[in-house]
Amino acid sequence: MRRRAFLATTMLSALWQDFAEASEPCASPIEAPSLAQRIRAGTLPPVDQRLPTQPLVVREFAGKDGPGRCGGDCNMLIAEARDTRLMTIYANTRLIVYDWHFKLRPDILESYHDDGGRAFTLKLRAGHRWSDGHPFTTEDFRYYWEDIANNSELSPEGPPVVLLVDGRPPDVEIFDEQTIRYSWHRPNPYFISSQAQAAALWLFRPAHYLKLFHARYTSPTEISRHAEGGERSWVEIHRRLDSIYYDSNPDLPTLNPWRLATRPPAQRFVFERNPFYHRIDEQGHQLPYFDRVLFTQVAPALVPAKAGLGEADLQCRYLSLRDYTFLRQGGKTSGIDVFLWQEGSGSQLALYPNLNAKDDVWRKLNRDARFRRALSLAIDRDEINQVVFLGLARPSNNTIMPLSALFKPQYATRWAAHDPAGANRLLDALGLKERDDEGIRLLPDGRSAIVVVEQTNASTEDVDSLSLISAHWKRVGIKLLTKQQSVANFRARVVSGDACMTAYAGVVTAAPTVEMSPKEFAPTMLGGLQWPRWGLYVESRGAQGEPCDLPEACRLLDLVHAWEAAGSNAARRDAWDRILEINAEQAFSIGTVNGVSHPIVVSAKVRNVPKAGYYAWDPGGYIGLYQPDTFWRAD
Repeated sequence: MRRRAFLATTMLSALWQDFAEASEPCASPIEAPSLAQRIRAGTLPPVDQRLPTQPLVVREFAGKDGPGRCGGDCNMLIAEARDTRLMTIYANTRLIVYDWHFKLRPDILESYHDDGGRAFTLKLRAGHRWSDGHPFTTEDFRYYWEDIANNSELSPEGPPVVLLVDGRPPDVEIFDEQTIRYSWHRPNPYFISSQAQAAALWLFRPAHYLKLFHARYTSPTEISRHAEGGERSWVEIHRRLDSIYYDSNPDLPTLNPWRLATRPPAQRFVFERNPFYHRIDEQGHQLPYFDRVLFTQVAPALVPAKAGLGEADLQCRYLSLRDYTFLRQGGKTSGIDVFLWQEGSGSQLALYPNLNAKDDVWRKLNRDARFRRALSLAIDRDEINQVVFLGLARPSNNTIMPLSALFKPQYATRWAAHDPAGANRLLDALGLKERDDEGIRLLPDGRSAIVVVEQTNASTEDVDSLSLISAHWKRVGIKLLTKQQSVANFRARVVSGDACMTAYAGVVTAAPTVEMSPKEFAPTMLGGLQWPRWGLYVESRGAQGEPCDLPEACRLLDLVHAWEAAGSNAARRDAWDRILEINAEQAFSIGTVNGVSHPIVVSAKVRNVPKAGYYAWDPGGYIGLYQPDTFWRAD
């Protein structure tokens, strides 16, 4: 890492101009009443000494209930102790975040400057502090870069891949306590979006705390006194205590709106307001509005029942559309309301013909676009929507949703109309004209065309959807059987090619922006169920798997590279358009419906939760997109 005491005058002037445009006037800060006693006792400084010089002023509220008031608790239900990570996800406190229009904006950062995608200068908020009151500065970034990412014991594989371009790390320069720059020899298109993801790439750590458990700063003997559960090295201790994502260490300082106050294991986790949080509303109230958020652990199957009885003030996890009627009924006596948000998945259930299947006959069929299109045309998506999803979903391919600025209607409809006659013509053209005594087509080797679809999820919706698809396919001479697998067996069989076809959720990034990577739509990673071995080859840099040998799929790889090398959003948009068009035309995966409604339980006393919203892992962090630090109690 290189340090500089000052910037060149011209560069400093340009950067300060960008920073000044991003700064906001600060209203006179107003203290949260629950902190008054600590301030009077002298154990906490007043609010004007706790806020950054330029706090983030929240002027828009997702639920349109306007500025609220501080105080009260918010009760939520969780299913396991590791769900403390939901606080990090919900809080949506990042260097950079997506707003609910899917636009990127600085959050923890006061601003950032993008120099052609090759260099990014980050400007911290002067006076910003960790939850324990210690200054948050570029020293926290230096600590992560030098003492974690480039420490061979803590990070034996080196810095995260997203920080590498052509395998080369960035040049990291610290100019002062608030200014740091990351630069590469050519553009890094993944850097900014990696900061806004639900599971963000955390470029910083509370150095003042973690140095106590790092062998560079503290003796291993001293560190060993903090060992738990058979930990034998400082590395294991450091990793356990560095729970910036899982939020399981109450001693770890945080920048989130609430800090963990309960030491695991526990059945009830209390998160208390962070008195040094960097956001205020336009009236000057320091956020968050809730004094505490309480996570109570119950069995997953009990979450809908308890939420319906009013035991949660706000509940989104462990609910599904099948719970909606019960929740509405429960709300008549418990006083809860139930909002319906759109789930952010390219398809609630998608089918993935394995293009890398071991079976020669099925592999050849799966690789033929006519076969994939025929299977898609045979599905009656309207029937699935009405029977399984009460008509509250939208028939669609496995593709992006209309919420995305990249969406075009043909992506959802190409080869997705219910057309059994068209499906039969395509299957006949493949040479699958002969049938057995049950009317099932015969494969070229004489076997009946029986497709075994492997899955891991036995939810009612998936079972019912597959049952309908089985009937649809049988009408065109294809028999569908399902086989339930453990997650481990499922993944192993997909990669080995033993699984001929799988059923799983659709694309995760269903509302992408042009800045987001299109890698999910190409054979770039092991998780691609339709091309697992091609993805493994790319992910392992040729060490495992096999190279892509289907021209249409290889074209997707070329377009991902074009997106990565693009120097403008127009060029990125062009790459995205072509990637989505090829996926729709080739039907590499077969979608059913998307836009499924997801119930959000909200107490009648809780304000500012939007009645309609987008419920997704990324972008969004479930409810995080709508800033839960602005939700408040009306009582």
